[in-house]
Amino acid sequence: MQLKTFSAASSAAVLAQIKAELGPDAVILDSREEDGLIHMTAALERDPVVRQQSSFVAAKEKNPDTAEPPARPSAKAPMASPSSEERPGKKKTAGKNAADGSAADFSGLSLTPAHRLWEEEWGSIKSYLFALMKPGMRLDLLSPRQRLALEYLERQGVENEVLLQLHTGLQAAPSESILNLLSGLLPVHAWGESNWKQRIQIITGPFGVGKTSVAIRMALFLRRARQECRICLINADATRGNGRLLLRHYCELSDFAYKEAATTLELIAALSAAERGNYDRILIDWPGLPKGAHLPQALADAGLLERGGNSAEDAAIHLVLPPQYANVELRAIVERYHSPHAGSLIWTKLDEAQQYGQLANIGALTGRPVSALSYGPGLGNSFAPAKKNSLWHLLFKQELPNSAL
Repeated sequence: MQLKTFSAASSAAVLAQIKAELGPDAVILDSREEDGLIHMTAALERDPVVRQQSSFVAAKEKNPDTAEPPARPSAKAPMASPSSEERPGKKKTAGKNAADGSAADFSGLSLTPAHRLWEEEWGSIKSYLFALMKPGMRLDLLSPRQRLALEYLERQGVENEVLLQLHTGLQAAPSESILNLLSGLLPVHAWGESNWKQRIQIITGPFGVGKTSVAIRMALFLRRARQECRICLINADATRGNGRLLLRHYCELSDFAYKEAATTLELIAALSAAERGNYDRILIDWPGLPKGAHLPQALADAGLLERGGNSAEDAAIHLVLPPQYANVELRAIVERYHSPHAGSLIWTKLDEAQQYGQLANIGALTGRPVSALSYGPGLGNSFAPAKKNSLWHLLFKQELPNSAL
């Protein structure tokens, strides 16, 4: 992180200096007047290489003939930290539009050790800043219902930056419902054939979060909604015995096509065969990533994502997460499993959680819609497409949704 203090006779002059040197993404951390001058301390979260590239883009737009491209770094430059990006507090939808399941570009694909250290330092600075700002959150200016809602969300594990967004929104519009503000943080795009029109549906996430069970539940829901729906399940995690036997067993019982792929080449072959089979939906149970791996490269190796970074139009990725994970773990998972495909979040093992604040934290971080809620050990009556009311009941009443199956 870059920190620098600027001084001038007026605030406008100082802001002009900051914008000229650090760019429009600089954050004002401190402002004071001393000896007739205005002093402002500003910080820049982004990597200098990324800022240089942004400056080149702006110059190129102004004068395409004279702008010179920036020197390329020796190593891959990471993107901005998720914590520095715009949050969806103002009804921000996921990507193009939450209604079409598009993805928000919320994090970099990889971070160097130096940037991880920077992330930790910036996280510490943010915690101190929020500690200083919290007394300034005039809860007494809110209605009793709004104040109680914020206090309850804090006890549920909702992060300070999310609470600050909600508080700011309530102050700007005193009559606004906190549920309307939460809707901007927790977009919903319910699981179903009509909402998710992509032919290929990839279920991914870390090992042990229940991806295989979720894949079966999603397929069963599609079949119950439309009996003639032709479904193919591809087990790309065929090296794990229990999940393999479970998936094959339910495919036989439910008349789903079943294919296995223990290697990338086998996955490419299985996917090609499934596409030739003219199935309505192809569900892929994607294996968890090994340490240090990132999803875009794995998708590219399987032919599901061009190496240039363009997303496949006929594929959607659903990231399965349990709310019991600590925030630092969930942020690391979100970073590693980010891709530009359309997709959603599926919250699983909800019956094992004590609080559900992570739904708001990760929703604000990613901007991705929630498509389904999964809970319970069985495969029947344990899966429901996401609805706003279901999320509110989880957050405020700790009530699991009534299953639609």
